[in-house]
Amino acid sequence: MTITSTADPVADAPGSPASPARKPGSLVAQDVHAWFGDHQVLSAVDLVMAAGEVTALIGPSGCGKSTFLRILNRMHELVPGAALAGQILLDGQDIYDPSLRPIESRRRVGMVFQKANPFPTMSIYDNVLAGLSLTGQKVKRRGKDNEADALVEHSLRSAGLWDEVRNRLGTPGGSLSGGQQQRLCIARSLAVRPDVLLMDEPCSALDPTSTRRVEETIRQIASEVTVVIVTHNMQQAQRVSDRCAFFLAAEGLPGHIVEQGSTSDVFERPRDERTADYVNGRFG
Repeated sequence: MTITSTADPVADAPGSPASPARKPGSLVAQDVHAWFGDHQVLSAVDLVMAAGEVTALIGPSGCGKSTFLRILNRMHELVPGAALAGQILLDGQDIYDPSLRPIESRRRVGMVFQKANPFPTMSIYDNVLAGLSLTGQKVKRRGKDNEADALVEHSLRSAGLWDEVRNRLGTPGGSLSGGQQQRLCIARSLAVRPDVLLMDEPCSALDPTSTRRVEETIRQIASEVTVVIVTHNMQQAQRVSDRCAFFLAAEGLPGHIVEQGSTSDVFERPRDERTADYVNGRFG
C-alpha cells in the first residue's frame, strides 16, 4: 500500500480526527498518594507538566515513577488492590471525575510502553489507525474525502517514520526493526490526537541509532503534544527534557519528589545533595 503524499496532508475540518490543529495539554498532579493494598508507594506528589514541554521523571528503580505514570492516564485503577488519593488535572479538569469516562481520559493522555507493542500481523497502515476504533473515533477510509490516508501520513511523519515506510504501508508492523516498531507505536498513539503522551523508558531496549531517532521524535512532537517520559538514562533526560522531577523512596518512606525544576537546574545546579549524587552517578 502506498499513499500519494499531498502538500498539506492533514488540512481537514476542525474537530476531524485527522486534523493536526490541537494544542498540547497541561497536566497537573496535586497531592497524589498511591497504594498497592496496604503498601504505600507514592506520597504527596505535586508536579506541573507544562503544555508543550517534555518532563522527565528520573530516580532509582522502585521509587514509584512508573506507578505515577500509570496514574496519569488511569491505568493504576486497573490493578487489583490499587488505590490513590489526590487530583490529576488535565487543562483544569480532574481526569478522575466520575462524569469523565476512563476511555476518554486514556485517549487524551496516551501511553507508549517500554517494549514496542505493535500488532505484528496487522499492516503498518492499520497499526496507525488501530487506536481509533478503541476510542470510538471514526475516519473516512474511502472516496474523495479520505481522512485515513491523511491521518496515517501525518502520524508517521510526526513519529519520524514516514520516509522509511511510505512505500510499504501494507506490510506487517512486525516486519519493522525494534526502533521502527517503537516509532510506529508513537504514531499509533498520536493518531488519536492526545493532549499528553506518556513514555515509560521507550528506548531501554533500543540500540544507540534507534534511540537517537526516538529522541529526535520526542523533541519534534512536543509542539503538538505534552510529553512525560520515565528514563534511567541521565544523558537522555538532559537531551530531551525541558524539566525534570527526581523521585526517591528511601529509609522506609514511599516514593516522593525530592527535587524538580528546569533540566539545566536539576543537573547543573541541584539544591539537594541527593539529587547531585544521583545525576552524577554517585548514588547508592
